[in-house]
Amino acid sequence: MNRKFVCLALCALLSALCISAQAQPAKKVFRVGILENVASPRTEAFRQGMRELGYVEGQNISVEARFGPDERLFGLATELVKLNVDVIFAPNTNAIQAAKKATRTIPIVMAVPSDAIGSGFVASLARPGGNITGLTSIFAEVSAKRLELFKEALPKLTRVAVLADSSRPWHSSVVRALEESARSLRMMLQIVEVQRAEDLAHASSSITRHRAEALFLAPNPVFFVERKKLADFAAQYRLPSNCVSAEFAAAGCLIAYGADSADLYRRAATYTDKILKGTKPADLPVEQPTKFEFVINLKTAKQIGLTIPPNVLARADKVIR
Repeated sequence: MNRKFVCLALCALLSALCISAQAQPAKKVFRVGILENVASPRTEAFRQGMRELGYVEGQNISVEARFGPDERLFGLATELVKLNVDVIFAPNTNAIQAAKKATRTIPIVMAVPSDAIGSGFVASLARPGGNITGLTSIFAEVSAKRLELFKEALPKLTRVAVLADSSRPWHSSVVRALEESARSLRMMLQIVEVQRAEDLAHASSSITRHRAEALFLAPNPVFFVERKKLADFAAQYRLPSNCVSAEFAAAGCLIAYGADSADLYRRAATYTDKILKGTKPADLPVEQPTKFEFVINLKTAKQIGLTIPPNVLARADKVIR
């Protein structure tokens, strides 16, 4: 009797557990789109940020990554919209523009654009409005600081060629900040229009004619993609180069100073997490960089025959030897 009772009780318990398991809804798997020119360590920083927040790809999150040149970004963004992703992570200006054109409803998280207000991405930093939020860089102020560091590293520097793309929304503010800084540093700037790597051949003749002593790369997503070519170009003409982030220095740029882009990408994961948990993008204020990096590439300095002052080296966050 006892044995029969125990068997019946076990059967009843197992049956109840099965019914309970069937009644519980399956755990939602969120779909996150990534839209960018190229995959890079910065992209991995975003994915690492998501892992730190408890998201495991293949379990509670599915990542749809799309990478391509500027002219393909809108088509790639349209693909993500058709996949009905929950969030699109579009870190830079070009990707954000493409995503914004593709959807007005799917939340978009940004990481490194400059002048998010002037570019029309958000109404204000405190109240973004719409479906876009995240982080924005401050290119004008940082560009002026970069020029100051250039002068400290090369005290005799007077003529600098600035490679820039006038079609970028931040172009005017960056050039204005550079010109103000150059006047106080008693330096002369030559603004050279470069939109694609193919424009470098024409730029080289212009730089030579004006006897530029160094290269300064204005912020530009295209420059990031072509950073190795640009570093090689500077080395070929034995021109010290000043760039916007540590990735440029790793590619051979002499000096890099700017917001820690990996940190911004990681912080963008926090925005994505909040949106996936129900917060509307319009209710998430846009933040600015809090962490900056100063990197010097001594390999490049040696290659072009330069000596960086010890006091400047001591200030660097990282020295590539």
